[in-house]
Amino acid sequence: MWTGLPGLWARGRDWVIAVGLAAMLLGTALAGDPPATDFAALGYALVVASGLALAAGRRAPVPVLAATALCSVGYQAAGIDVPAVAYLFAVYAAVRSGHRAVTVAVSVALLTVLPVAVLLSPDGGSWRDAFTEARGVLEIAWLIAAGAAGEALRQAERRADEAEHTREETARLRASEERLHIARELHDSLTHQISIIKVQAGVAVHLARKRGEEVPEALLAIEEAGREANRELRATLDALRDDTRTPPHGLDHVPHLVERARGTGLDTTLTVEGRRHTVPVEVDRTAYRIVQEALTNTARHAAATTASIRIHYRPDALAIRVDDDGKAEPGTPTVPGAGLLGMRERVTALGGRLRAEPRTEGGFSVQAELPVDRPS
Repeated sequence: MWTGLPGLWARGRDWVIAVGLAAMLLGTALAGDPPATDFAALGYALVVASGLALAAGRRAPVPVLAATALCSVGYQAAGIDVPAVAYLFAVYAAVRSGHRAVTVAVSVALLTVLPVAVLLSPDGGSWRDAFTEARGVLEIAWLIAAGAAGEALRQAERRADEAEHTREETARLRASEERLHIARELHDSLTHQISIIKVQAGVAVHLARKRGEEVPEALLAIEEAGREANRELRATLDALRDDTRTPPHGLDHVPHLVERARGTGLDTTLTVEGRRHTVPVEVDRTAYRIVQEALTNTARHAAATTASIRIHYRPDALAIRVDDDGKAEPGTPTVPGAGLLGMRERVTALGGRLRAEPRTEGGFSVQAELPVDRPS
């Protein structure tokens, strides 16, 4: 896929810089007097190699540092008087990568060996001349400047990473505080009122039965609705208060949903197929929510007597199916409520597929397939 000039430059900039520097160093070497030695060709080759080695500076800064240092010593010993510019670039890259101690050690060794290399060259003179020429090859001031530039950029990148991490932590903290605020508001505004409705309905049912009167169906429905609303509200508050200390419900809690559904009179079965394996937390949680919402819809709207849950572990996906024998008829259009929309949003966010529709044999079926990225 074409990514444009910026992408092309990002992939090839290291080689462009390395080839350009190698050409510049070779031009500088050829501009001087050729050394009176049989190793002149080797010296020129080492000059070019010192520049080309920088192409790997990002991936292997320490080996490149050592390679450019050895090349500098080699072409100086061959009598080619070229500044160790490639080594300065390598110092910058190594310090930027955090290898300060290694860089100092290699630089001290190079400053020690360079006068010896100059002394052994065909044009080598006295020790004083060798030290003077070596100082021209690798100025200590330029060496310190290269290291300082690398360290400054490393510190700037570290501060940028820390700032990004701080922003992410702040965003997570704000989200947690907002969830807790919403939970408190829901608790204060809804829990008390729903509890009063449930208690009042329960009292009315109790008095009617005590007097031997027939309990109205509407009153029983209000009592059951209050009990169910309390359960759902508690589950919502638990989810809002959820953090790393309170792990979200997942597939391990599906049997509890089955027992709860059986407690309401819905004959519910659970079947697990395939070899069970660990799934991502998001998939685990979404699977639980799908089963929970499907059973809730069955209990509230389907007028069903049985429900079946099938969870199939596949190598690359987790398949979930919840069927009931409720009043839904084949061909009847499905009107998605908040529950179905929420399920579809969760599944779509994970790149999965969801089908929720009446079955051919009657009743309703919810089928979801969630992709699972497992290491091969």
